[in-house]
Amino acid sequence: MSNNNQSDQVEPDRRNELALFRTDLANERTLLAYGRTALMMAGTGGTLIKFFGDSRDMLLLGFLLLALGAVVFVIGAIRFFQMKKKISGRGHIVRNIT
Repeated sequence: MSNNNQSDQVEPDRRNELALFRTDLANERTLLAYGRTALMMAGTGGTLIKFFGDSRDMLLLGFLLLALGAVVFVIGAIRFFQMKKKISGRGHIVRNIT
């Protein structure tokens, strides 16, 4: 009977550890999605500048997309580090489980 109580006590800790691991992986996937979006925007902006630079409107749109890509990347990085801090227990989401 004591063996059953011991396994019940270990199981929630392992479950919590795996949940934190999954949450950390989801946070990394979200950062990659922000990076991919930022790269696409900046790449499109660079393409517009290079191939349609003679048009004032396309040049303006190209620089706008370059700047927007940089902003999206910075926002993604900020959100990643904020969430990482919360996941590691220094924020408000998770308390120290050990």
